[in-house]
Parts: sequence; structure tokens; C-alpha cells
Amino acid sequence: MGYKHTMIELDGSFGEGGGALVRVALALSALTEQPFKVMNIRANRPEPGLKAQHLEAINSLKQICDAETNEIKISTTELYFQPKKIKRGTYVIDIGTAGSISLALQALVLPCMFAPGKVTLKIKGGTCGKWQASVHYLQNVLLPHLHKFVEKIELKILKPGYYPKGGGEVLVEITPRFHIRKFKYVEDFINELKEKVARIKLLEMGKLEQIRGVINLSMELEEKEVGERIRKAAESALKKYNVPINIRVEYSHSLSIGGEIVLWALFSRGGKIDSENPIILGSDTLIDKNKSSEQIGKEAAEKLCKEIDNENVVDRYLLDQLIPFMALLHGSEVAAKEISNHVQTNIYVCKQFIPVMFKIIKNKISVEMR
Repeated sequence: MGYKHTMIELDGSFGEGGGALVRVALALSALTEQPFKVMNIRANRPEPGLKAQHLEAINSLKQICDAETNEIKISTTELYFQPKKIKRGTYVIDIGTAGSISLALQALVLPCMFAPGKVTLKIKGGTCGKWQASVHYLQNVLLPHLHKFVEKIELKILKPGYYPKGGGEVLVEITPRFHIRKFKYVEDFINELKEKVARIKLLEMGKLEQIRGVINLSMELEEKEVGERIRKAAESALKKYNVPINIRVEYSHSLSIGGEIVLWALFSRGGKIDSENPIILGSDTLIDKNKSSEQIGKEAAEKLCKEIDNENVVDRYLLDQLIPFMALLHGSEVAAKEISNHVQTNIYVCKQFIPVMFKIIKNKISVEMR
């Protein structure tokens, strides 16, 4: 499959120059069977090159689509990736320590959604951390947008894993609706999606209906009621919206002391929550020994308040994660008040692998066939 027959060459220093470029390229390469080479990996980061989550994503894709690569290790700054056809199956992935499960999934979920049968991913690593969306965020904010592409996609958090030791465990089960191996060309696959899947249309915020959340913490913090104090502070800051608020507290045994609060707000349009194009805004804050429980709860709530009060349709994490899926659904449109470097980087990568055009006019991103 493919619409290009030559090696795709990417500059890893483009845009924000981080790991997202590599992860999105891996996902789209595995999906379309197009090989690529990337230089200057994570060139704009303090420690350039591949990190643990990138290595494990690459090694996992070596199993999932029999990919060939150059010799790689931590801090490698060049990658050659040659995929073959995606396979169904169960894959066990151990990132080690607190390497991000969420960031690894950014490379794995998209191609697995279009495998020829059920794919199960059993992943060990970190479930939350700095500069990443947590797995609870993926579960409650991103995944609702992906259900329409598949028969079933489910993410179960079996065990949390916090910095520095990690040890979190996540199970992702995907039953595809469309099998890309049935199509000879990328364009045929995209046309099939266009006929049978509702476009991504996120243009109006709608009416705030409810706010939900989860505070997950290590068991050592239960005695001082850290979770309950965080919840109380968050609820106090959010009560101004006069909608139902449901924030649960979960304590678990973990290898390192830590935790987080993840909040999300759900909106309705025309009196109902749209299951195909849900408006969900999220926010999160990590447990920090230098901050009080009350500060942490207030901070997470204030981040969500900012998203709501600015009348955003997608939050700061969601848009860049939706870009590759928008690239597969021509005619999609998303209102965006801020176009981040992450978004620009992901658009750049998508255009190399898929015959697509992204238009950014004022505060809207739209997609059409090139």
C-alpha cells in the first residue's frame, strides 16, 4: 500500500522539535506501509534522541507490522523505519521505570485501530508525568472521539505507575471496524472512511452539563486524606458553574509515591451529548510535594475553568492528538483558538504520509483531499 514509493524523509527539529514528530510518523508509517527516515530526533530537547517510550513503541511496531529499522538505543538521533502489513494479536510492552505509556500509545493506537482483527496491548510504564497527557486523560477525553472508527476500543488502568519507578499497567483492547489490508491504496481506504464514518466536527462548545474527575494516588497518601482534600478544593473552585460534579478518589499500591487529579467537562448540543463528536474539555495536575493538597485541587480546577471560560471547543492536549485522525477523515473541521507548535508539527507529518491538505483560517482547522 502507499501513495508514495520513495523513502519519506523528515527533519526531527521541525516545529517544536520533540518526540511527537517521531510518534506520529511511526503511527502513519505503520498504517500506510510507507517507509521513512528521520534525522535530528528531538533536536530541541535538553537530552536529544530517542527515549524509552520511543524505543518500546518502535520495538512493539517491529512485532505488530514486522518493521525493519537501523540499530537504535536511548539517545539515537536518526531512525530508519520500514514497515510491513499490520497484524492482529496480543502484544506485551514494558517501557521500564516511569516511561510514558500515553506517549507510547500515540504511536501504537492509530495503526492498531485498522488491523485485520483484534489487537490487545498490555503495557507497563508510567501512567502520568510531566509534559504528557495521562492515561486517565486518554481514557476519558481522547477515546470518546475514536469510538466511531472501530467496533470497540477500551483502555483499562490496572495499576498506576508514578515517577521515578513507574510500574503502572494498562490494558488496551481494540476491535477494528475497517481493515486497511483490504485496500490497495491509501486513497481507497480514506474514501471508505469518508463514506462510513462521521466527520470530526468540533465547532461549538454547547452547554456545560457536568464535570467529572478522578484523583489517583499512592496508598501512602491515604492517611493524610490527600485525595479528599484535593477533591474538596477542586469542587469548591468549580461550584460556580452550578452543574453536577463527580470527582472520585482512588488509592492504590504503587512503586513510587505520587498521583494526579484529572478533570473533564462534558457539554451538550441541542439538549444531548453528541456521541460521535463529543465536546469534552480536560485538565490535570500532578501531585507535588512542594504544593499543598488544596493548591493542587485549585490549580487543576482553574485550568479547567480557563478552558470553559474561554469557550474552547478542544483543550490544549486534544487538538494535536486529533490531527492524525482528522487527516483520515476529509471534511473534518475543528475550532481552535490556539494553534500550538505540536499541532503544526503533527500537520507537517500527516502531509508527508497522507494526500491531505490542512487549512487554517482564523480560528478553524479544516481538512480536505489533496
